Amino acid sequence: MVRTNWGAAFQIAAVYVGTVVGAGFATGREIVEFFSRFGFIGLLGILMSGYIFIFMGSKLMRISAQIGARSYEQFNEHLFGKVLGRIINIIMLVMLLGVCGVMLSGAGAVFEEQLGISKNIGIIITIGLSVLVMIIGIKGLFAVNSFVVPMMIVFSFILLFLSAKLPNFSQQALYIPAAEDGWKSVIAPFTYTAFNLSLSQAVLVPVAAEIKDDKTVKWGGILGGIALTIVLLAGHFTLVMLPELESYEIPMATIMKNLAAGLYGVFILIIYGEIFTSIIGNIFGLERQIKKYLPIPSVLIVISIFIVCYLISQIDYSTLLAYLYPLFGNISLIFIILLWMKPLNSEADSKKD
Repeated sequence: MVRTNWGAAFQIAAVYVGTVVGAGFATGREIVEFFSRFGFIGLLGILMSGYIFIFMGSKLMRISAQIGARSYEQFNEHLFGKVLGRIINIIMLVMLLGVCGVMLSGAGAVFEEQLGISKNIGIIITIGLSVLVMIIGIKGLFAVNSFVVPMMIVFSFILLFLSAKLPNFSQQALYIPAAEDGWKSVIAPFTYTAFNLSLSQAVLVPVAAEIKDDKTVKWGGILGGIALTIVLLAGHFTLVMLPELESYEIPMATIMKNLAAGLYGVFILIIYGEIFTSIIGNIFGLERQIKKYLPIPSVLIVISIFIVCYLISQIDYSTLLAYLYPLFGNISLIFIILLWMKPLNSEADSKKD
């Protein structure tokens, strides 16, 4: 009987949480769009999402380890077959470009809503900083991300603690608001997890393939899925306390300003840091992928990515997130269905353990 390497399992769990808890989570808009605006029904949706994150995230990484996939392209070709796998990889490329545009719009929204500076100035500053980091090198940036994600999670729990002390907390947690598109609350757990898992492949697939050990990878996925559920619940219980939560571009920052003004400045920096690291990570990923299809200089690719993302970012952050993320989630449903159907080679071996 193989022993689980718990140190490695916790490392996998941390990478899993850090990959999914991106900029959309940091601002709070993603949780509002998929869950919190539906009140108590959204809470049930988060619990369903948690189960999918535990089960599917674990399965995605276990299959990656079994087939020794070094990249998400290899994983998709295993899942969909060579021809369809290549088409899915191109679709993912387009999705990543869309997400990059949403993130840039989010950076502009931080400047506009929270700092009172023009959105376009915020976007141009972010592009300028991104170019600077890409010239200097990104190693330090990922070190920043390993600090930003835990800090953001700590702040989420501080906000939850402060929100729980408010007088009408229990009523709000159980309240079901009227929503014209309430039917979306039923599919939200599936589109949300499908979207996040399909885009997380780029990080999770090579990490699992490196660890190799099935039990360790399995427990890494389970622990990561449980942690994601807890973090989502903390965010949700905080957001439902904000009146007219859908009217804010950066609802988490607004709550922090109301409940703990002393921490507000630090929290804005953390939100911006999370958005910024997501933009850089996406642009590097996009540049590498496009280079495989188009043999043109990296500088031209990066300039083209920034132009496209800038044009996308001109649309309001909340509008972009409300339309693009659910759309990408619906597209990603085919990925999650095929992943669910794909058998695990070691299922029989696991039962023996």
